[in-house]
Amino acid sequence: MLKGIPKIISPELMKTLMEMGHGDEIVIADGNFPAVTFSKRLIRCDGHGIPEILDAILKFLPLDTYAERPVLLMEVVKGDDVKPAIWEEYKKIIKNNAGNAVEIGFLERFDFYERASKAFAVVATSEESLYANIILRKGVVKVDS
Repeated sequence: MLKGIPKIISPELMKTLMEMGHGDEIVIADGNFPAVTFSKRLIRCDGHGIPEILDAILKFLPLDTYAERPVLLMEVVKGDDVKPAIWEEYKKIIKNNAGNAVEIGFLERFDFYERASKAFAVVATSEESLYANIILRKGVVKVDS
């Protein structure tokens, strides 16, 4: 065990975050997402929701400041009468960890699946909220000189 690492981040997840390079993407998927189908590397975080995992990951993972939208969400399918309240929670978590300047983008469902299939890893959760899937694009760790 190490100090300062949230218990929700497993050794496998920490290793994955460390192996990611600038521009690599990680998907944090809700319980309905076909994670096995659309992942090169699958990390299981069963029993946990996305907000707690997102908050823990953003303590270590810098978002890509060179990308127009380093955070992507799956947009609601036309005809679905859903207003994902979890998105507001995400905005607060992102603001607390990365500041106000982070732009959030949206991808159509099948475009999201395609993007997820190319991601560095997919984190499968037990999140029950609909349209809770999120993609994070890793940035550069800036060291003060």
